[in-house]
Amino acid sequence: MIGLNRMEQITIDATQMVAHVGAGAVTADVQTAAERAGLFYPPDPSSQTVSTIGGNIACNAGGPRCLKYGVTADYVLALTAVLADGTIVRWGDGLAGQGPTNGLAQLLVGSEGTLAVITEASLRLIAKPAARRTTMAIFADLDAACSTVERIMAAGIVPAGLELMDDTTIAAVEAFLKIGLPSDAGAMLLMLVDGEPEQVDADAAQLADLARAGGALRVQTARDAVDEANLWKARRVVSIALTRVRPNRLGEDISVPIPQIAACVRRIKQISLEYNFPIVVYGHAGDGNLHPNILFDGRDPNDTERLWPAAEAIFAAALALGGTLSGEHGIGTLKRPFMRHALGDDLIAVQQRIKAHFDPQTLLNPGKVLPEAS
Repeated sequence: MIGLNRMEQITIDATQMVAHVGAGAVTADVQTAAERAGLFYPPDPSSQTVSTIGGNIACNAGGPRCLKYGVTADYVLALTAVLADGTIVRWGDGLAGQGPTNGLAQLLVGSEGTLAVITEASLRLIAKPAARRTTMAIFADLDAACSTVERIMAAGIVPAGLELMDDTTIAAVEAFLKIGLPSDAGAMLLMLVDGEPEQVDADAAQLADLARAGGALRVQTARDAVDEANLWKARRVVSIALTRVRPNRLGEDISVPIPQIAACVRRIKQISLEYNFPIVVYGHAGDGNLHPNILFDGRDPNDTERLWPAAEAIFAAALALGGTLSGEHGIGTLKRPFMRHALGDDLIAVQQRIKAHFDPQTLLNPGKVLPEAS
């Protein structure tokens, strides 16, 4: 075990619009430091108040804003890392992301600690948006919400966030927060736009119209910062709220093409019935990144026996619909058996050769991500 939590230094270079941070720096602290300088670090995983930049890079984390602004990889300009033989390297130019070693830095993004130990990062910052507006839309059923996501993306608007929550998620959040969410709703969309004030007003109005055209029962646009904070609080506390439904949860993430979101959600609900588990679905619907969560009781042997087959059925459904095993949480050990199915033997062989070059003795995070060589 290597703990990097004390590598928490944060230096903002406002002139170059770059943040130089330690791997243990907490994501939200980096965002706050950037905003104090009038700048913006967009990646915003829901765990941002506890997750670290090193972890974000290891799993290529995204978050609600990744729809418009991209994921962690889009902001990595340079990395300092320790290789398996103890060599310290710094890859990437730390400025424009166009240097001759930038590709090597990007190779470590999403590698889940299997190629090197990341210790420092230089991150691209952008100008902070002048205005933002969040709109909530409540739907009677999940299909209508998913169809509205497709309608929004086809309209040419690129929201800064487009989040989906299903009926079980809404009910759990309302029971936890008591902020007036309709507990009998079928689904909810949270739609965020940002940019120049006039454009934000126009985009928010268009999103509200598209939601109503999609059958939304209720559309509410935040009136002020307090309203907006309450709406996003509902999304941020999902993980905590779900623990009140069942003691344990297996939180997963898959990605599917936008036109397949509704089909994927329907299949997950079928899996919920087949395996007799509550399975809630929420996530970054604007880019097809869904978070199915299987709620179970780890003390019940019947639950634990059915848990893994249910998870495998979800992974299989994502692949069958042209999707991927992970949007931002990574592969680890749970999804490792599916990697050959997802990528094929040729791509697995390429990745195994890369792993062997960086880590010939398999010292770094052994047994993760890649299946054994065939």
